[in-house]
Amino acid sequence: MRTWTRKHSAAAAAVAIVAAGGLLAATQQGAAADAPENSRNDHPVEVKILAPDRGDNAGIAGKGWFVDLELDYPGGPDGLRQAGFSGLQLTGPGSHAGAQPFPGLFGPGHDDRLPGLVVLASTTNASLPGFSGPGTNLAGLFNLTGVTDRSMDQTELWDTWIVGAPIAGQNIDTTLTVAVVADLNHNGVFDDAPNVVADVNHDGVVNAADLKALGVASNIETVDFHINADTV
Repeated sequence: MRTWTRKHSAAAAAVAIVAAGGLLAATQQGAAADAPENSRNDHPVEVKILAPDRGDNAGIAGKGWFVDLELDYPGGPDGLRQAGFSGLQLTGPGSHAGAQPFPGLFGPGHDDRLPGLVVLASTTNASLPGFSGPGTNLAGLFNLTGVTDRSMDQTELWDTWIVGAPIAGQNIDTTLTVAVVADLNHNGVFDDAPNVVADVNHDGVVNAADLKALGVASNIETVDFHINADTV
């Protein structure tokens, strides 16, 4: 058995520290080189899709699946105003729309509570009133909006939608695309999301490329998943 002295241990620790420092520097350099174009460093807002997850088989007969989002806006006392946040929301179709205690509008198009948010599903159909196919902004259908963190570093909001109708089809693969649109009118507020996103590059689909052409304040987050057709 090899006997290690305190001197040997100290030398080994020093070598390990140097090696770890070199590895950390190399990792940081590699991360900087590989950083995505839509990273938080490039945009003032960060979007995270908490649900659905990639590859999920979600819902019942095309409905009953969730979209759950975390949205991180700039922090400070002006954070909520910059986010365009107009109030808490607990809403839904029919008698639920505009009801107390947290009334909100409900329908396809931009959201009155977070008017900069765009949510797209690649298989959204145009058969229901108010829907214009895959370019339809679904943010106005979100049911629950609240403030989860307010600090100098960030203004964090969570936004949730339980899908009540098979508006994006059933037994079908789809892509969810989410972003916050840039301050296009330069009023200092992220409130410029359109009701319908146009096929800006005329490639026959409405996706992240069209949002990028429109202008975004956040990363563009996408998730591929399957919408289940089975009943209970």
